[in-house]
Amino acid sequence: MKVALIAIAGAVGALSRYWLGVAVGVRSFPWTTVAINLAGSFALGVLLRLSDLRDWPDTTTVPLAVGFLGAFTTFSTFSYETHTLLRSDRAGAALGYVLLSVLGGVLAAATGYASAKALA
Repeated sequence: MKVALIAIAGAVGALSRYWLGVAVGVRSFPWTTVAINLAGSFALGVLLRLSDLRDWPDTTTVPLAVGFLGAFTTFSTFSYETHTLLRSDRAGAALGYVLLSVLGGVLAAATGYASAKALA
């Protein structure tokens, strides 16, 4: 049952990410990926903290964390877009992208985790 829930949630997460990308379109800087990954990091922090505080079962937490958020966020696209910026002689933009994504993602996850207590 858990595997089926992960698969369904993963499909919804992947399609959500795809449609957001289509809606925003191509930009000169990968803002869509940044926004998706930061939002996903924040949501994961909230989800895992709420799951702990409310003692949610794995059949709730794992499909949302691994399935939906795992498919919604994307490390591979982040890596490819960083490589694309470097190939385009935009090393400064690539560095900014890496720093914003990594530091911002950690900060977003920590903020989500901390703010979830107020939601519980």
